[in-house]
Amino acid sequence: MSERQPTVDASRSRIIAAATTLFAEYGYDGTTARRIATEAKLNMATVAYHVGGKADLYREVMRVAHDSERAAVGAALDVFARDAVNDPARAAANFADHYLDFCLEQPHIPALWMRRWLADAAEFADLEERYTRPLLETVRDALITALPDLTANEAELAVWTVLWTTHGFCRSMIHDQVPRFRAHLRGLVLRQLRLDEPAPNEGSPDGGRRPDPSDRP
Repeated sequence: MSERQPTVDASRSRIIAAATTLFAEYGYDGTTARRIATEAKLNMATVAYHVGGKADLYREVMRVAHDSERAAVGAALDVFARDAVNDPARAAANFADHYLDFCLEQPHIPALWMRRWLADAAEFADLEERYTRPLLETVRDALITALPDLTANEAELAVWTVLWTTHGFCRSMIHDQVPRFRAHLRGLVLRQLRLDEPAPNEGSPDGGRRPDPSDRP
């Protein structure tokens, strides 16, 4: 039993790795169980024995991807919460950096979710509520806690904006532009969170606030 277990685990890992690559590149709808078996260099019966059918395998791939993302985001949020006490702008920009780095290091994760945005695997409609929504709300709530002037709507839209923008860039195949995009992303985050605004100047007539269109004559 002790000799068999490593073999079983290795086969399962090979299958999940192969399926992850194929689902990310071609989508669930564009990938067959036979193709997964071929990529894993195993026969169909072995794949079915270790992971079940293609639907079971897809759920497992998305679970593994989510667990990895949740761990990375959780660690980055811990740093954000600590640093935001003294410098919220820098903490927010650094959080964006951490997420970008994670997506660049794990490109299959943005790819898997972007496939879903293109209506792939539509029969698994519960995955967004099971995985995306709780993680998004965790980040949103952390932002609101650290930035009390931020509304829940502003925080949530900021999270979605970073998510869409970062995933899109990581699938763009222009990774030689990472420094340029990183600078853009940091600026985007600060604008979305209203951290690029100048501090109110009590000496100015309007207290340093931004102009309001309703103020125009």
